Amino acid sequence: MPLPHLTQARAALTQEIDVVNEHGEREAVSIPAERDLTVYVDKRELVTLMTLGARPEWLVLGYLRNQRLVAGVDEVESVTVDWDTNAAAVRTRAGIDRIEERTSRRVVTTGCGQGSMFGGLMDEIESIRLPATAITQAQLYGIVNAIRLQESTYKSAGSVHGCALFRGEEMLLFVEDVGRHNAIDTIAGWMWVQPPSDPTGLVFYTTGRLTSEMVIKAAQMGVAIVVSRSGITQMGHQIAQRLGLCTIGRATNRRFLCYTAPERLVLDPQLAGARPTPRA
Repeated sequence: MPLPHLTQARAALTQEIDVVNEHGEREAVSIPAERDLTVYVDKRELVTLMTLGARPEWLVLGYLRNQRLVAGVDEVESVTVDWDTNAAAVRTRAGIDRIEERTSRRVVTTGCGQGSMFGGLMDEIESIRLPATAITQAQLYGIVNAIRLQESTYKSAGSVHGCALFRGEEMLLFVEDVGRHNAIDTIAGWMWVQPPSDPTGLVFYTTGRLTSEMVIKAAQMGVAIVVSRSGITQMGHQIAQRLGLCTIGRATNRRFLCYTAPERLVLDPQLAGARPTPRA
């Protein structure tokens, strides 16, 4: 399968600025370097993404994948990112069929930075079949601990979301961006360029809410278990139930809530330790 040619555009993830603290003192702090990236497909403007720009080529590929505008990575000839013009030029091998019709209906999502999905995606989720993946309580705790120890832009500058792909407790990729939807798209793009040999056992982690957008994108990537340190929305819950996708939220330290598909979670409650004594 021919892979697309990808530039290796890089940009600084943080910028140092001067601030005044609560003591009236000036100090230097780092903030995320948010920038706009306008995506053109075969010279047609498609969308402008607000991003840190850590892996912009993977982000663009993942966006095309998760919007189902291209069915396979072999349909893309190249992705060229130029930070001087803040543009990503995508060249396909045979064009995108009915692109005007397929991108005419947008749904603005709850993603940070106002993520958007093309409306037809909601009509296609019934065709998704997920692998028979399960996770043990010990593996879940291992994932939460790996995220806690991960060096990140969030620790140095804040104001970003992080997403990661695991196989069991092994972290395969960690990505941060100004919006969780960009971070998951970047992981989706990476999975296209370097596809896992077996999707069974893959677990997706996000610092953000488990919205309908995040659930659908994870399912499209063939990931059956999604973990978050945040909660879940009503639509995210409904779609996860329909797909049989396991969603685990409020996952911090030894605590968590399994919202859907608990049959995919192998519990070992003694690992959680003793219950706290209720107050009188």
